[in-house]
Amino acid sequence: MLLNSVGMMGEIVVLGWLTLEITNSPFMVGVAMGMRMLPLFFVGVLAGALADRFPRQRLLMLTGAGQALTAGTLGVATLLGVVSLGHILMLTLCAGVLRGVEHAARQSYTHDVVGAGALMKGLAILGVAMRGGWLAGSLGVGAVIAHFGSGVAYLVVALGFLGGGLALLPASAPSRVRATDADSLWRSSLDFLVAVGRDRTLLVLMMLTSGAEVLGFAHQALLPSLARDVLHTGPEGLGALNAARSVGGILGLAAASVRGTVGGGALFVSVLVSFGASLIVLGAAPYLVGFVGVLAVLTVVNAAGALADLLAQSLLQLSVPGHLRGRAGGAWVVAIGLAPLGQLQIGALASLFGVSIALGASGLALATLAGATVLLFPHVKRV
Repeated sequence: MLLNSVGMMGEIVVLGWLTLEITNSPFMVGVAMGMRMLPLFFVGVLAGALADRFPRQRLLMLTGAGQALTAGTLGVATLLGVVSLGHILMLTLCAGVLRGVEHAARQSYTHDVVGAGALMKGLAILGVAMRGGWLAGSLGVGAVIAHFGSGVAYLVVALGFLGGGLALLPASAPSRVRATDADSLWRSSLDFLVAVGRDRTLLVLMMLTSGAEVLGFAHQALLPSLARDVLHTGPEGLGALNAARSVGGILGLAAASVRGTVGGGALFVSVLVSFGASLIVLGAAPYLVGFVGVLAVLTVVNAAGALADLLAQSLLQLSVPGHLRGRAGGAWVVAIGLAPLGQLQIGALASLFGVSIALGASGLALATLAGATVLLFPHVKRV
């Protein structure tokens, strides 16, 4: 996960910077970021079914190699001077399909390794490794862009993904899956959709997860514009902003790993309210506290975001029986697959009204959604 996440965050940095250089539009940066997440909504359930029926370790290795291939292709095209916005969007979309399978397999494989009793601690430790990779990827790739350009940066991203896949070669596969016919894969996907339709708890958890993604995590689409147009820093500044995201996530997850138990729905909702409130503060921070203050606020924003993400994954995994764990991971993938809506809306708001208003409006909407959920679905507090 550490190596894979170097590639994951490095991709976000170079994707945002290269798209902004080509188009000079924060809206198109939102479109490009949306392409990373768009496939998740459509492949999530099928990805979860794959994770229930095929060796999860091999799925993780294959998806790492596939993402290395797409990033490497963009790197070569950029170095040759032939890259276009169309190339960026298409290859980023292909990588998003692979990422959907990776996310579903990773959650259920973590459950295989540590068991239900240690699931939250296991996911928290994995999350710390992820954000450690994000920290290295954001700072490293920002520096690479500044000194060598976006083409070399994409090749560094490819090495991160490839290293993450190769690191799993000696890993074990705790359970052997049975061979099934192709139709059963589709039937298992449809069966899970029926189960989600019947279980209001799953629906509410998916709704809150989608809200956090659309209204909360979409703020990353504005970081290139925040760095260049508001704070007037270069790619190193963008790397520092993404590094602050990683530090915040590490701090939040480190606290969760020490606690080691799964929080309930009430804690989930409270964290979402805090997530939204911190985004409102982030919108005003550039004019009140400067670059260093923005880094501090962004750290708090992503500490809350990391806890929200951890609680969403844990509660979804533990709310289903064992044979549906992969598909529970797929449900999380579907929920976060609505992220492009958030990235498009926050990019459009920033283009029309500015970065600060876009951040504040998204934070207010997230806090309102969390509060309304408690009123409309009070049972979520008892999950």
